[in-house]
Amino acid sequence: MIPPIVIPQADPGAGYRAHKAEIDAAVARALESGWYILGREGEAFEREFAAWLGAEQAVGCANGTDALALILRGLDIGPGCAVATVSHTAVATVAAVEMVGAVPVLVDVARDTYTLDPTDLAALLENPPAGLPPIRAVIVVHLYGQAADLGVLLPLCETFGIPLIEDCAQAHGAEWQGRKLGTLGRAGAYSLYPTKNLGALGDGGVIATSDVALAERLRALRQYGWKERYVSAEAGVNSRLDELQAAILRVRLTHLDAGNARRQEIARAYDAAVAVSSLSAPVRRNGSTHVFHQYVLRSADRASVQARLKEAGIGSNIHYPVPVHEQAAYAGRVAQAPSGCTQTSAAAKEVFSLPMFPELTDAQVERVCAALRGL
Repeated sequence: MIPPIVIPQADPGAGYRAHKAEIDAAVARALESGWYILGREGEAFEREFAAWLGAEQAVGCANGTDALALILRGLDIGPGCAVATVSHTAVATVAAVEMVGAVPVLVDVARDTYTLDPTDLAALLENPPAGLPPIRAVIVVHLYGQAADLGVLLPLCETFGIPLIEDCAQAHGAEWQGRKLGTLGRAGAYSLYPTKNLGALGDGGVIATSDVALAERLRALRQYGWKERYVSAEAGVNSRLDELQAAILRVRLTHLDAGNARRQEIARAYDAAVAVSSLSAPVRRNGSTHVFHQYVLRSADRASVQARLKEAGIGSNIHYPVPVHEQAAYAGRVAQAPSGCTQTSAAAKEVFSLPMFPELTDAQVERVCAALRGL
């Protein structure tokens, strides 16, 4: 009989238990305030997150998908526009594009980092598919905890006169050339889902930008387009970060740097174990800081490797098992860049993620390492 998983791949409850007293006090404070939507906790979280990030403005919203969609709305990207992004991502990235009525076009990823391939994007921008609306934005996904190739992507988007939007759902605190991700493009979108490096205890999202006018518009758009109560200056949506989650996030933000440092420590231990196995450690991009939302390995015999880990009581996961362009909701109808997303399809068959969260004990990390050394 295969033993049960004793080391899960993720454990959001551990993050709550590690800071239970602080979180419980913050929740009590929010409850006792009598104000539960767009109040002082949300305003304070926005200020504190922007200051930590090094951005002029932060705008809370209901979730990471809405964060991307609100940015697109704020930039007047919708029907009659196309948006380039990757297929190797959580489907939320593509769903946000369609939420605003724009057309997604999917670009391949680089084999070593799994982030957007600048060569494939350049080929797309130079010669877009016939019948595709004009490409008005690029959403770059900083996947697994490190930056995409911004040294090429930023000037490429500037050359074509289109904004680069950063999907930072897996990159809270990651840096490129000393600047935190989310501050380099026109705006950055963050999911605050419970398993993220900065996670709420429910859904939540936040947008970062140094464009003050854009931030002001986003604050209106997230609440029906109101600039005065009950009066819509333009059509908006309902996407608000509630006060309870904002209070929790204020606590968790104070522990984020330490949590990221612990993730990096765990990753170094995994690296050493992987070095004496048949596998290869994740590639780090030069000039960037990886915060290891996921520690992702690759194997042509993935099922066997995962089974051996399971036998050792170690959980694993696949991020992501089916590329967006191969999913039933999108296959055959969503345009692709010239590569046809071949690297994306190959990666989906081989990648898998090891246990990764700051509350892993040294003993648990060593148990994972022992299993890795036997692969």
